[in-house]
Order: sequence, then C-alpha cells, then structure tokens
Amino acid sequence: MSKGKLVAVCLIWLFLAGAGAGVWRLIVTPMREQTAEQEQAAASSAALEATQGDLPYDHEVTIALDSFSGYAVLRSPLFSQMLRREKIKLNLVDDAADYSARLDGLRQGRYEMAAFTIDALIKTTAAMGKSPATIVSLIDETQGADAMVAAKETFQNVDDLNHPDTRFIVTPNSPSETLARVVMNTFALDQLSDQPFVMANDASDVFQRYRKSPKNSRQVFVLWEPFVTKILANDSMHVVIDSSRFTGYIVDCLVADRDFLVKQPAIAETVVKCYFRALYEYRDTNAMQRLVMSDAGEDDTIDAAISEKLVKGIRWKNTQENLAHFGLRSDTSTQHIADMIENITRVLMETGAIDADPTGGQPNRLYFDAILRKLHDESFHPGSEEEEVREAAELAELSDDQWKSLVPVGTLSVRDLVFPRGTDSLTTTSQYTLDGLVEKLATWPQYYVIVRGNASRRGDLEANKALAARRAQSTEEYLIRNGVSPRRIRAVGVDPSGTTKVNFVLGQMPY
Repeated sequence: MSKGKLVAVCLIWLFLAGAGAGVWRLIVTPMREQTAEQEQAAASSAALEATQGDLPYDHEVTIALDSFSGYAVLRSPLFSQMLRREKIKLNLVDDAADYSARLDGLRQGRYEMAAFTIDALIKTTAAMGKSPATIVSLIDETQGADAMVAAKETFQNVDDLNHPDTRFIVTPNSPSETLARVVMNTFALDQLSDQPFVMANDASDVFQRYRKSPKNSRQVFVLWEPFVTKILANDSMHVVIDSSRFTGYIVDCLVADRDFLVKQPAIAETVVKCYFRALYEYRDTNAMQRLVMSDAGEDDTIDAAISEKLVKGIRWKNTQENLAHFGLRSDTSTQHIADMIENITRVLMETGAIDADPTGGQPNRLYFDAILRKLHDESFHPGSEEEEVREAAELAELSDDQWKSLVPVGTLSVRDLVFPRGTDSLTTTSQYTLDGLVEKLATWPQYYVIVRGNASRRGDLEANKALAARRAQSTEEYLIRNGVSPRRIRAVGVDPSGTTKVNFVLGQMPY
C-alpha cells in the first residue's frame, strides 16, 4: 500500500472514530442518562406512593364569590369542615365582585359553583349571550343593607327625586345599582335625565364622593353598610328609601356550572346540604353576628354595632324558605323564584340595563330545582328544630285619622287608566294595567296605597268630584278583588284637575 493510501485510510478511521464518539456523547449517553433518571423517578414515585397516607377527600369544589357579608356562611370554617367530612375539599376564590369574570370562570370550568345576585346573573348572562350556570338555591335577600341616602332638605321623599338634575352615585353591577333601578322603574320619575347614573368604583368611592359633595346637592348616594351608617352620622342626611321596603329584587343565590350538575349531581347536592346545615348552626342572631364579625377579619369598618345592622339588613334563606321559593311548598304565599327572575328582568330591560331577556321569556332556564326537589322528597332537615318560613307581616288596619296622617313616600308609575266618558267603569285595558299593579304592590308590602281619582273640570264641579271619587272606588274594589289587602288601600276623590288619570301614592305611618 502506498503511503498516500495509508494516510487516507487512517483519516477515514479517524473520522469514523470521531463520529462514533460524537454519537455516543450526543445520543447514547443522554439516552442512558434519561433512562437512569426515569428509573430513579419511578423508584422515587413508587417509594412516595408506598409511604404516603390517604387524602381526606375524594373531590374538590371551587366556589367563586366576593367579600359580601351575606356569604359569610360559605366562608365559615364550619361549612368547610362539613364538606371535608363528606370527602369534599372546598376552594374559595374572591374575584372582588367581577361578575363577568365569575360567569366566564364557570363557563371555562375553573369554578364548579359561585355566588351571584340574581340581577347580576341576568345581566352577565345577557352580555355573554350564553347561560353556562343555573341557580340551585337562594342564599339571602337584602332587607335594608342597601339604601339611597341624600340631603333631607332636597329630597324629603321619592317624588323629590323626579328632577333632571338628580344624579345617582352608584357602584356599577352592584345591588346598589339594582336598588336605584327598581326605584326608577316603580315610581313616576319621568323627569330624570336619560343618564342619571354616576358610576363609582365601589361603596368606599361613593362615600368619598359624598364627602366632597356640596351641601344640599341633588346627588343621591346609593350604597351599603357600613357606609350608610357613616353618611347618616351627618344629621342633614337621611335614607330616602332602602331595600327593606320591597322584596324579591336584591336576592343572592348559589349557582352551579351546568356541566358540573350533569356530571356530578351527587356532589352538587352534598354542597347544598352542607350549606343548609352550616346555616342552621348560625340561625341564632347572636351566632350570626359573631360569624359576620369574624368573617370581616382585618376590616375595621365592621365593628359590633355595624355587625348588628348587617345581620338585621340581611335575611338568610333557610331550607324551608328555599323550598317555598322554588314552589315545593304550597302552604305559603312566598314569591316564586320564576316571578323574581321575571320582575328583575323587566326592571333591567325597562331601565336600559339590558337590551333583551336572556331567558327568552322562560325564567326556568335560569334555575334548577332538582336538588331542592330531592331534599323535599327526602324530608331533609338540617337540624332538630323546624325552620320557619318568614313572610311579610300584614299591615295594620288604620283609622280615618291615621289614613289622613300618612306620610307620602312616592307616586307609582302606572299607565293611565281609561274610563268611558262620564263613567267609573274600567275598560279591559285598564283591568290589564291593574293586574300588573297587583303584582307590583306584592313586591312593596311595607307601604299603604292611596288611590286618588280624577275627572274633567267641565260641567258641574260637584258632579265631577263625585265621579272622581267613584273612579277611585272602582279601582280600589278591583285591586281588592284581585289580591290587594283591604287593610292597605283606600280610595279618595280629589278636586277635578281636568284629567281622568288615577294616581297611586304609597304612604307610611309617621315615625
């Protein structure tokens, strides 16, 4: 072999040796190391598996909510402990009342359940264009914790709100905004501007805006405790109206992801049962006050006095009340959840909060009664004592002098009644209008109703005055026949003003 060929052969062998070494270093060695690591990881995993204990739970449930005191039972250690006994781990996510994100979290499966006000669920469902969640039970109803606070000299009653310069300072998508919309929809406030709302960041921001407002301004501060009490420390301010005066509009509920309900119905049922059992343990007012204080944690705005007011201003819905609201008890006159949803949807649509009914006129699309129906069929009770279904107390019967001393609260917004010329006969259209009024009055059970008839000024004044009184009387009789208590309504005639309009004024006894 020549010297040149020998050199070439050596170079080839050197190349092959180098390539082989590269393959070994870059491929074989990493593969062997990876295999060794996998074997070591498998051995570690097996050792971990062999030396660990069993988890105390088989399932996890994540509930989204915010810091509202009405959700204190959901945050209570007792509720979590009860779920753990059922081998369910509870995770709570506080989203600072971002209802849109809350509903989206349910849609994406990040949460199984969540707390909502019914109005927020309707609004966010309408905005999303989908309905990923449904109501499985009611949590509570505001009974005075939300209020419209304003200067006494400027706003003596609700009728005084009817001015184009009036501005409602509210937190958007909150119960306070709903309160303002309910008032706007219920009373004759046709002089308000097209945009009467001024949006604040939260109740604290509303309070700060109050502090900067001019004396006796036309600003109405709509907010909740403890900020209501803070404003009322100023003697020149007062509550124009609060959520204790109506029912069925500011209601908190527990909702569930529909997919979760279909796939894990037993888990959802257990969560509801444990919640009712925990709530039962806090049924005593003092126990609930202690829970609310403890739940507030480092929030120094909630002291013992505010805690007492909060508990008085929130009505937590027990098991039997839930059964009644879902139509599973026929022995009460409790408002059905379908009526709540329809009424709230109407208010939101008529005040421009939403463009269309997300249920398409079928409120049952937003609630699921199977869990409560099962609890009813099983005669479920969260404790040893029977729970009470609390209903609005019937107003006391008034004397003639007391009727005359009623303090007007506000004039209801009611479509004009039509009477054939010179008569007190109600047309079919007028009867339809009054049927709607019966339903509206049922949601404002704390007020008396004064029916003021009217008539033309042409012709004999006394005859027209008598006609006005008969029209009021005819209207009163129709309302009583259709469910309005005769104790809370009185017809009166007024001096004819040239119109056939019948006015309906809500009133209350002077304090």
